[in-house]
Amino acid sequence: MTLDQPADAAAQHDDTPFAELDPDEQLRRMRHSAAHVLAEAVLEMFPEAKYAIGPPIDNGFYYDFDLPRPLTPEDLTVLDKRMRKTAKRNVPIQGEWIPKAQAREIFANQPYKLEMIDEIDDDTVGHFTHAKFEDLCRGGHTERTGQLGAFKLTHSAGAYWRGDENRPMLQRVYGLLFPTREELDAYIEAREEAERRDHRRLGRELDLYSTHEEYGPGLIYWHPKGGRIRMEIEDAWRKEHIEAGYEIVFTPHIGRGELWETSGHLDFYADGMYSPMDVDGNDYYMKPMNCPFHVQIYNNTRRSYRELPMRLAELGTVYRYERSGVLHGLMRVRGFTQDDSHIICTPDQVEDEIVSVVEFVLHILRLFGFTEFEARLSTRPEKSVGDPEQWEMAEDSLRRALERADLAYEVDAGDGAFYGPKIDIDLTDTLGRKWQCSTVQFDFNLPERFDMSYIGEDGAEHRPYMVHRALLGSLERFFGVLIEHYGGALPLWLSPVQAMVIPIADRHVDFAHHVQRELRTQGFRVDVDTSGERMGNMIRRAQLQKTPYMLVIGDREVEAEQVSVRDRSGDDLGAMPLFQLTDRMVDERDSRTYQPPV
Repeated sequence: MTLDQPADAAAQHDDTPFAELDPDEQLRRMRHSAAHVLAEAVLEMFPEAKYAIGPPIDNGFYYDFDLPRPLTPEDLTVLDKRMRKTAKRNVPIQGEWIPKAQAREIFANQPYKLEMIDEIDDDTVGHFTHAKFEDLCRGGHTERTGQLGAFKLTHSAGAYWRGDENRPMLQRVYGLLFPTREELDAYIEAREEAERRDHRRLGRELDLYSTHEEYGPGLIYWHPKGGRIRMEIEDAWRKEHIEAGYEIVFTPHIGRGELWETSGHLDFYADGMYSPMDVDGNDYYMKPMNCPFHVQIYNNTRRSYRELPMRLAELGTVYRYERSGVLHGLMRVRGFTQDDSHIICTPDQVEDEIVSVVEFVLHILRLFGFTEFEARLSTRPEKSVGDPEQWEMAEDSLRRALERADLAYEVDAGDGAFYGPKIDIDLTDTLGRKWQCSTVQFDFNLPERFDMSYIGEDGAEHRPYMVHRALLGSLERFFGVLIEHYGGALPLWLSPVQAMVIPIADRHVDFAHHVQRELRTQGFRVDVDTSGERMGNMIRRAQLQKTPYMLVIGDREVEAEQVSVRDRSGDDLGAMPLFQLTDRMVDERDSRTYQPPV
């Protein structure tokens, strides 16, 4: 059955008065009813329109239409006003179940409705009306149109019928809806702030990265400033991993088909892999994962229990095919660098290793300024490999690790991968949004497929356990999260330009370069603005580039061998000797403290 929202028997037959429903159900019904009111308004404006589906969604609703012309922003304003008139009239919303033959007569001129009617297995279908408007629907509405709450139409976009690019392109009209005007305004304000922080816009304005659709969509070009940030992320990542007992490895970007057949990727993941290339008569594939290569490093030598746990870590670039419609800046790409690691250990080592990994995840994320985390434990699915006893042990190890780390978590029963249970850790950004970056994943599959073993204390061969883990997820996506979390105003240690020296006149340029050299000897990234423009323009440009410090140099500063310091929030910190500024910047950089700009 396919109507304008998912099947929900309770919504179909629940006669509970609207006022007695729980708030979540009330809101769902408000949004669903608003979609109907929107469709009514569109049909009033375009009597010849064909209408398709209109479900409630997170934060609002939408409806799809086949219209004689594209909608304009002015059209949305008119539609919004029409909807408010219907809400003010407060007409009842009524529903009944009618025979399919009767429904076909009602919707005889609506091909999308007729298609849905034909797909319904039942003898009757839901028919809902308000005023003169009629719709095919399962129900779950407010009692009257005056109960819609606060809403606002936002935009329209193209959407293929049934999400199939071979079907007609419809116009989808989106709206926001919340119970009160205050909640709607708060959401709009938060969304506008999110748009200001959008990593795609800031990436362009701050000259951090670019994509070039004509030469390969979903592939990231890191610009010099973005490269500086990436270098800092990688350097910190490597330093922390070495201190935590990991070995850094590097593996190829391609591998013969036999490798991916053994690993199972060609059986389970072929749709996400790029087409093979012929090399000396053999099929080679760009790697979608690093794990089979790490297994080869382990299997290259006969291993003893004394060598375990072995922790192999790599910033390995992988390539995965994503449909063009889902590509999104840095967040969804086709080529990206995973901060991958595989821990190979004995069964009695596994719990301590998992605890260590979870603690390491939180340590690394806190290093970059994140403080709020939630976790999900995904357990054995119906189809899986490995003995039930292994699964029980692995799930218990993951659960105890979360508890020992004092990390709140939920259980997603049956949502683990076929080859092992996992922990996904979400971080919360400045705007309260959750991002899933870190994963800790058991694997009972690859050790068997690649016949991994170690010699135990008893002199016999044993099968090791293998744990996959990624802390940042991918450098590209994590970079995007960082940009949006900080709104581009990165902490000093990550900022691509940490200080901009601004000489007021040409006679101050030599001292400006002297300041630059002195700060560079302390490892700081410092530029000099030699544009010769007015001081105010140079300061403003540095602020727009989110530069932490602006060092202004004029006659007094040259004479006193000082710099006048401003920060990116616009505060004037006054003149100070260079050593004093250096001490301040060294302390801020090395302690990784962060003071967000006002």
